[in-house]
Amino acid sequence: MASITLTPSEKEIQTFVQKHEHALTPSKNPYIRYFLKLPQASVSVYTSGKVLLQGEAAESYARFFGYQVEQVVSGQNFPLIGTDEVGNGSYFGGLAVVASFVTPDQHDFLRKVGVGDSKTLTDQKIRQLASLLKEKIQHQALLLSPSKYNEVIGERYNAVSVKVALHNQAIYLLLQKEVEPEKIVIDAFTSSQNYQKYLKNEANHFSNPVTLEEKAEGKYLAVAVSSIIARDLFLENLENLGRELGYQLPSGAGAASDKVASQILQAYGMKGLSFCAKLHFKNTEKAKQLLER
Repeated sequence: MASITLTPSEKEIQTFVQKHEHALTPSKNPYIRYFLKLPQASVSVYTSGKVLLQGEAAESYARFFGYQVEQVVSGQNFPLIGTDEVGNGSYFGGLAVVASFVTPDQHDFLRKVGVGDSKTLTDQKIRQLASLLKEKIQHQALLLSPSKYNEVIGERYNAVSVKVALHNQAIYLLLQKEVEPEKIVIDAFTSSQNYQKYLKNEANHFSNPVTLEEKAEGKYLAVAVSSIIARDLFLENLENLGRELGYQLPSGAGAASDKVASQILQAYGMKGLSFCAKLHFKNTEKAKQLLER
């Protein structure tokens, strides 16, 4: 059942009530000025000036007040930007965020090469696919290194707002390349309200609306492309950091990460750990405890 709340002018209210005077019905609610029982809908006009329309025909009656049904774009048969991030749940390595622009004429190619939910792909397959996708698909990749991550977390950003900043910047930079998406989708990592709250603190803004959708990676090829490129970027960063320190850095935040972190801590101290890991994770304290045993 549709439910629509509007705040029309007093003139519009009076005109609507006069037009449907035959439908006026007494209401026991002291805050309702007019209550109208219409075919397939009821209309409550409150003393506050708000008008509540409910029922199957609510949208039809709401058009009298200038209400327009929002056209929700579904599917992906149109130019679309999709973004995703990788590295958020890993103690070692940076945070990679990628925005990709995909058009319908690229869908067959993407499906043919095996683009889909990257969680179902091996790292080896992702590395192979990523080099092809980076060449064929317009995208914008950003990597926040662990040392830079540690620098901004706690001062300017938290674990959520830093992702908002990266996703927003990746989309902003991609839009500068004169792509024209009909929709922008972010694989949801927070609520839309939170996203908009943190977005206010960012310097770069654009007029295109943004949609946050859960499990978007499995719904939109553009998000899947971003996930694959971001995973490749994260893995490359993990390898490079480990090579510089002389350790094989594991992905994730399990016991293996605690063990390697304690070894790095012993060899290089906190400076070495800050270079390759996200220090606010609980793994840092666990690594210190392992050293004390």
